[in-house]
Amino acid sequence: MISPDRLILLDTNVLIHLIRGDAIGAAIDERYGLRNRPERPLISIVTVGEVMKFAEWRGWGEGKRRMIRELLEELLIVDISDATILDRYAKIGAYLDSTGQRIQHNDIWIAATAAAKRAVVLTMDSHFDRLHPEYVERVFFDAKGNTKS
Repeated sequence: MISPDRLILLDTNVLIHLIRGDAIGAAIDERYGLRNRPERPLISIVTVGEVMKFAEWRGWGEGKRRMIRELLEELLIVDISDATILDRYAKIGAYLDSTGQRIQHNDIWIAATAAAKRAVVLTMDSHFDRLHPEYVERVFFDAKGNTKS
């Protein structure tokens, strides 16, 4: 369990489940008290772009898009132009290149944001395992909402 005073950063896939209001999103919200934490959960500005792209691609109507806007108001959006985030992006990207491991650049930005803010990433992407725990702490959820630390 993550202590209430620890920052949490939501990966895009977790945010999408929260927007959908499905069983996985509800379980994550309840388990981590996302709406009741002393510090609002963080998301990278990259995640905002990914969610908007996802909504466009899926043809989500105004109702779902309103849910996106409302949920984003509950979260703290972190800009990636911060010097510490840029430094972490460079370090994580160089590490991945040096080991021949590849993950999408957007996920490197998300990991760099979490690392810079010392936040735990809640994710459903196993590729964050390559960065855990040296670069970023993460909690992984499988398709059934089970966790792996």
